[in-house]
Amino acid sequence: MPAHAQHPVPDPHAPAAGEGADPLGSERAHLAASRAALRAMRADAEALNIADVTANWVNAEVLQGEIDARIKALADLAHTPLFFGRLDYLHAPGLDPSESDEGGHGGENFYIGRRHVHDAHGDPMVIDWRAPVSQAFYRASKKDPMDLRMRRRFGYTGGELTAYEDEHLSDPAEAERTSQLLQAEIERPRVGPMRDIVATIQPEQDEIVRAGISGSVCVQGAPGTGKTAVGLHRVAYLLYAHRERLARSGTLVIGPNDSFLHYIEQVLPALGELEVKQATVDSLVGHVEVRAKDDASAASVKGDARMAEVLRRAVWSHITPPEEACVVVRGSRRWRIPAYELQEIVEELRKRDIRYGAAREALPQRIAHAVLVRMEQAGEAPDDRVQDAVARNAAVKAMVKAVWPPVDPAKLVLRLLGDAEFLAAHAEGLLTPEEQKAVLWTKPARSVKSAKWSSADAVLIDETMDLVARTPSLGHVVLDEAQDLSPMQYRAVGRRCTTGSVTVLGDIAQGTTPWATDTWEEALHHMGKPGSVVEELTQGFRVPREVIAYASRLLPAIAPDLREATSIREAAGDFEIRTVRPEALDASVLAACHDALAKEGSIGLIAADARVPGLRAALEEDGLRCLAPGEETSAEARLTLVPATLAKGLEYDYVVLDEPAAIVDGEPDERTGLRRLYVCLTRPVSGLTVVHAAGLPEQLADGGEGA
Repeated sequence: MPAHAQHPVPDPHAPAAGEGADPLGSERAHLAASRAALRAMRADAEALNIADVTANWVNAEVLQGEIDARIKALADLAHTPLFFGRLDYLHAPGLDPSESDEGGHGGENFYIGRRHVHDAHGDPMVIDWRAPVSQAFYRASKKDPMDLRMRRRFGYTGGELTAYEDEHLSDPAEAERTSQLLQAEIERPRVGPMRDIVATIQPEQDEIVRAGISGSVCVQGAPGTGKTAVGLHRVAYLLYAHRERLARSGTLVIGPNDSFLHYIEQVLPALGELEVKQATVDSLVGHVEVRAKDDASAASVKGDARMAEVLRRAVWSHITPPEEACVVVRGSRRWRIPAYELQEIVEELRKRDIRYGAAREALPQRIAHAVLVRMEQAGEAPDDRVQDAVARNAAVKAMVKAVWPPVDPAKLVLRLLGDAEFLAAHAEGLLTPEEQKAVLWTKPARSVKSAKWSSADAVLIDETMDLVARTPSLGHVVLDEAQDLSPMQYRAVGRRCTTGSVTVLGDIAQGTTPWATDTWEEALHHMGKPGSVVEELTQGFRVPREVIAYASRLLPAIAPDLREATSIREAAGDFEIRTVRPEALDASVLAACHDALAKEGSIGLIAADARVPGLRAALEEDGLRCLAPGEETSAEARLTLVPATLAKGLEYDYVVLDEPAAIVDGEPDERTGLRRLYVCLTRPVSGLTVVHAAGLPEQLADGGEGA
């Protein structure tokens, strides 16, 4: 498979039709023509005049918003390749290979890119990577060429096409080789936010990306396997394949923290998708201001799925069976519904599988219906307007208020956490006395506004809100770094896609909360998606082999059921462990940062949270500017100081890891500490330097010194 540089070496195979003696020149010409066509498409969108095609100003605003989004999506990003591949088919797609090609010209050629581009006649110049015809770019192989004669990959410097590389899938004489351009793209240093991987999606990733919208998918992905990118590209694919449906129902990407969301926020816009919302679980359930933090025991109990039943009992306990009749006066007539019949109505509504609030809204209509039955028996002919009037009658309203009072979710949780007797009444048989004591506030708050709510409390309020009124469901939700969620948080995410699907992304080995899930089956059960497909990605693309092998020494202690990850990276990468004296630790860390800055790419200095302030001061004194997680790196500022608790999901070309023992000791238990360390060890793309004065964890110390 010849790799072609600025002046490509002669290809032993004949160039495709129309290329002549200068294939690279032909491809550059097609790139220039495609960019011109894209500019024309944008100009056409900008020139649209909707003055005479809308009935009113509301329609005009909606249509103009869609046009503006279309214009924005058609922007030509100068440093982003418009196309990255080309497919030459043996036969025209859709033509049976056994049938003759009457034109005698063989199959068609398609350029594969981030978005569709057509010429003035509507003929495609670039095919969207999500189109069915593009699938062969990711899936075709020697064993299954998918009717391809040739697959061509392109190399770019900035926005300029500088190289190409051909793979002749139908030629048995050509050996299977690793694509040099593909490898170079995977290993390319990164500065700035996360990029899309649309040019390098692998077959096993593509299967997940193109999975249907009707089913939910869970991806167990080892570090560097691209699970986050797979999830984002899956959103882009589903929006392409089911745009109208998802435009109505909506899509959402949920990440672990704001720094992570900022890191990934440019991926979907680069693929032309601008309307996907992003959130953290905390922002989803942010119905109250969070001003407190639970200890591990309280947070674990509040996050346990048993709390859902405690809350359900507390909500429905507000109903009081009616003991008196309801008398409705209309004109000169009095209509009496006896207590036993009211009890039957209330009990029937309680048994129905509907929300507390919906049942409460139905109660006055049910009472009014009972009145109308008596009216009809007396010879009257009431209609729906009469039933509505009866439902609004003062006596009916008073009965409903007494029997089925409204429930304020925040006030209910406030009482549950502040009133030991109320909690005990509804937690009986569910929570032990010790667990009840763990969640009770030592000093009950006087009001919702003055209460010092924790993140776990906010989830309880969200659960209660759903018990009262159904949470709106989205068409598709992507949940990343899902292994750290509590059962109650899984429920909060699950109720936002009850009628839609979900893509769950995570790694059991990277679970760093005391309540981190042990199995994806359990997590999917809490989300209301039991039986969902669980895919496992173990082949890494960016973490160096030596680094992933070193980090995998921790797996027997933190996730013994997981398979060890591998890496296809051919570059060896830089890997070094520096043992130093305690008094020289800070200076040695600074020296490692200087060494990393001498290379190309981004640098992450990862340290235990308690070590971060001191290291920041040392960096400033040394004149090294450092960014905080989430701040965008640039050529002038490439070093980010990362607290270990915020490292998850981020990656850097080079990582300097400060004092592993401090990272482990910063967690409440050893397993969680080792999992946190596993996360930190697997953030580098090109190189890792571990600097330590204290002893390494025993799982790493064996054979690790001096590596």
